[in-house]
Amino acid sequence: MALTGRLGLLALLAAAVPIFLPSWWTLLAIWGVLLLGVLLDLALAGNVRALRFHRTGDTNVRLGQTAHVALIVENLGDRRVKARLRDVWPPSANATPDGSGDGRTVIVNVPPGERRRVDMTLVPSRRGDRKAVTVTVRSVGPLGLAARQLSRSAPWTLRVLPGFPSRRHLPAKLARLRELTGQHVALIRGQGTEFDSLREYVDGDDVRSIDWRATARRADVVVRTWRPERDRRIYLVLDTGRTSAGRVGDIPRLDCSMDAALLLGALASRAGDRVDLLAYDRRLRARVEGASRTDLLPAMVQALAPIEPELIECDAAGMVSTLMSRVRQRCLVVLLTELNTAAIEEGLLPVLPRLTARHLLMIASVSDPRVGEMAAARGDLAAVYDAAAAEHARAERRRLTAELRKYGVEVVDAPPDQLAPALADAYLALKAGGRL
Repeated sequence: MALTGRLGLLALLAAAVPIFLPSWWTLLAIWGVLLLGVLLDLALAGNVRALRFHRTGDTNVRLGQTAHVALIVENLGDRRVKARLRDVWPPSANATPDGSGDGRTVIVNVPPGERRRVDMTLVPSRRGDRKAVTVTVRSVGPLGLAARQLSRSAPWTLRVLPGFPSRRHLPAKLARLRELTGQHVALIRGQGTEFDSLREYVDGDDVRSIDWRATARRADVVVRTWRPERDRRIYLVLDTGRTSAGRVGDIPRLDCSMDAALLLGALASRAGDRVDLLAYDRRLRARVEGASRTDLLPAMVQALAPIEPELIECDAAGMVSTLMSRVRQRCLVVLLTELNTAAIEEGLLPVLPRLTARHLLMIASVSDPRVGEMAAARGDLAAVYDAAAAEHARAERRRLTAELRKYGVEVVDAPPDQLAPALADAYLALKAGGRL
């Protein structure tokens, strides 16, 4: 039960009555009338305790898209309930009831034994699980002196999946893949290790591809052609430690890594390779293993959606041990992490030889375009100092990249909007070169 502003105003007037009407009987009469009005309002207000709430609608939505969730209000009582209703969601869900005047509440009028539907539109601004908090209804009496109010939970979870903006690059990468695998009329033979066919030698062919036995049986020189091998294993590893929590512009580094992993996973699965996923900081956060080509992308987005960065240093030794225990044969390991000097030199470099001795390692990292802008600025003294700091950061990044390449590590370092296609191109280059 909640008193409205009218009740407070009448109480104030009743308290001032003795100044003008000192009679105690008059004061008691006014308070009696006021109390009678409150009781009458409470008696005539709708019974909000007779309401029951159910939900239906979307359970998954991609980041940046719109979801629709309906709240069903059922009146189990014997009187009509007219009330103001507010359906509370986390702020990042951006939930708005359809037909709401103030953007927050809506009027419901539910006759006894009937239902009414309140449609909610949600445009989430963050990835992860967004859960409904509570539903609050307030039914005000006809005099406006008092109201019945009730808050109840109506559970519902909307999973906000990664946005996957780089999917627009997938058709171009698949066209390049078809060229490598010989499924395109403008065929470009790759330097893979799986034998494809024999053909006559032409100028520019690698003499190491000459098949001398076939040449001996013919009058012309014959060369072997190769195609990239299929059924290779790609292991995507996401660092979910503290460095992944940093933001590049308005995008968390972890979300950039997820986007790149999704594009590479979709491309590699179409190439016939087996793709697995591992997310790790100091413990295993998520994994996708053994998924078929059709199930891989849905499994990845579902596994990655609820993951948030942990503000702790990633345990590189534990990550490598977990990876080595799960994969025995040689594979391509793609580690999506930040090229942070302290984290790489103290964490990854000591265990790097153990990993590169068995697997081919590629490190993908998102760079900050703001650093390049700072390095080019020369406006005033502060800008010059910023430029010097930016150049120092870029030099450290280049030094760290060179150090990693000494171990045979492939490094992809690109801005947020270019990381996913650059990683896909690096994968295609390895496949064309027969290095997988």
